Amino acid sequence: MKTIMIVDDQPHVRQLVEISLRRDDWRVVAVESGEAAIVQAPAQPPDLIIMDIMMPGGMDGFQAIEALKKHPATAACPVLVLTAKSQESERRRSLELGAAGYLAKPFKLATLIAQVEELLQGTSPLS
Repeated sequence: MKTIMIVDDQPHVRQLVEISLRRDDWRVVAVESGEAAIVQAPAQPPDLIIMDIMMPGGMDGFQAIEALKKHPATAACPVLVLTAKSQESERRRSLELGAAGYLAKPFKLATLIAQVEELLQGTSPLS
């Protein structure tokens, strides 16, 4: 069973993504902050992390991606950025930090599912 971690501060986004990705062969874990992700993901590494960029508090998604990519337990875990930040500079920065995919909000559920499937199969939608 594949595990997908959703990192987003907005409960309705976490719930929408979780419901959309709920399948027999996918387990979904949702957390509300980058800090929670960098604590929980190394303890039980997911197969994919879906990361928001703009989150209140001390750590944004960029910082969380950077920390996760530096940790041996999560360094190889693909990260799909799901964010309202749709500027090319934000997309480029995400890729430079190691993100494997980038999807701007609002998003189509079919597009999200397709990117998740590609990343879980080991192919990047950005390649």
